[in-house]
Amino acid sequence: MSNPEQGQPPPPSSRPPLPPGGTPPRRNRRRLYAGLLVLLLAGGGWYWYAHRGDATKGTAGGPGGASGPGAGRPGGPGGPGGRAGMPRSPVVVATVAQRDMDVVLNGLGNVTPVSNVTVRAQVSGPLLKVLFKEGQMVKAGDVLAEIDPRPFQAALDQAVGQLARDQALLQNARLDQQRYRTLLGQDSISKQQVDTQDALVRQYEGVVKTDQGNVANARLQLGYTRIVAPVSGRIGLRQVDPGNIVNTSDTNGIALITQIQPIAVMYTIPEDNLPSVLKKLNAGEKLPVQAWDRQVRNQLGEGELLTTDNQIDTTTGTVKLKAVFPNADGMLFPNQFVNVRTRVDTLRDATVIPVAAIQRGQQGTFVYTVDEASKVKVQVVTLGPGDGSRNAVLKGLEPGQRVVVDGADRLKEGMTVEAVDPAARAAATVPASQPRGRGRRNRDGAGWGGASAPRGDASGAAASGASGVAGEQRRHREGGASAPVAEGQRREQQQRQQQ
Repeated sequence: MSNPEQGQPPPPSSRPPLPPGGTPPRRNRRRLYAGLLVLLLAGGGWYWYAHRGDATKGTAGGPGGASGPGAGRPGGPGGPGGRAGMPRSPVVVATVAQRDMDVVLNGLGNVTPVSNVTVRAQVSGPLLKVLFKEGQMVKAGDVLAEIDPRPFQAALDQAVGQLARDQALLQNARLDQQRYRTLLGQDSISKQQVDTQDALVRQYEGVVKTDQGNVANARLQLGYTRIVAPVSGRIGLRQVDPGNIVNTSDTNGIALITQIQPIAVMYTIPEDNLPSVLKKLNAGEKLPVQAWDRQVRNQLGEGELLTTDNQIDTTTGTVKLKAVFPNADGMLFPNQFVNVRTRVDTLRDATVIPVAAIQRGQQGTFVYTVDEASKVKVQVVTLGPGDGSRNAVLKGLEPGQRVVVDGADRLKEGMTVEAVDPAARAAATVPASQPRGRGRRNRDGAGWGGASAPRGDASGAAASGASGVAGEQRRHREGGASAPVAEGQRREQQQRQQQ
């Protein structure tokens, strides 16, 4: 048999038998896979493009569903932003006021008791009674504890007996002295005897005085067995229990009494502020002082400045001041940390702005002002004294102008802003302590934290709508895009079964 020419199809007898359909099984299977792949890609692309168009329309239309370029956007022609692509920035503004403002010096200090006394035993002996309660208020002279008085009572009795004996001897010597003087006048005895009797009388007088001192000392020691409060104040925890032997050399004593009414506060101010304080003190004026807690939220008391220290601390450049507070309610506690405010002067009809509005940059101290057209302008100002929350402006502002107190970090000259209510802005801010949701629980554009925060402007509504569209797209990608793939796998499985 002759070989067929190259390029000619083999004779029919040499070809493998075809299936009933007329197409080889392997080629038929490849075509089926290719067709399924094309259908999957086309269906997925169409599905993504259709939902992407819906999302774009929803974003452009905003919450109200309006269409058109820039419709509903905060920065578009249909929204409140003005120029396209330039959304209004929400800010909190405050009005420049004209009022009397106190010039206040702020300092850090500690509460110091006027008197701090450790109650100690002045005689040694067994402690019989403790008559105070820990933490109670005591007055000077109150009996706090008792020591066994019997040994001291016995010593007092001995001293009294000795005194009585020596007083009797002195009395007898004085009677003899009178007799001797009478006999000397009659020239019955010598003068030497009279002089001897006078010396004996003086000797007994000295002995009696010694005995009287011994009696007073014994009585004093007996009185020390009743331990009394030397000052008025709050007594601390007791350091010894009844039944123990107390001594005068005990280190801790029996208790500690702290005088808290009145009470003092030691604090510091910069040395640059010392002249203004000394000027008022030297003029005899009383400077009012306020004590606040650590967070400067609660006022603990009001008092007056007592005096200043006699030297400046060169290491810190500060000077110590001492103020006295009546502390009738006991809110000031010894060794408590406090913030102290001292009013040294009062400015009349001053131009005042909040401290939060003050900005600092290359041009110096400035503020952002907002005019009637909601345009931002940078205004350089000259500051005066302040009181911690407000500051006086000497130059650059007029009463009635509006200044930005929150949201100034993203402002520029000439921007258009929108003033929002501080209460609404605070409500829109989710506290850091609030727990956040872990799933896509809200289907209305609320975010990860649960319910969406309320917004007071169109930009907030647009942001809510955008977040809702983004969430819908994410759900379609996760749930819908997987549907064609599953359908294709099912069809392929059916084809294999048919084959």
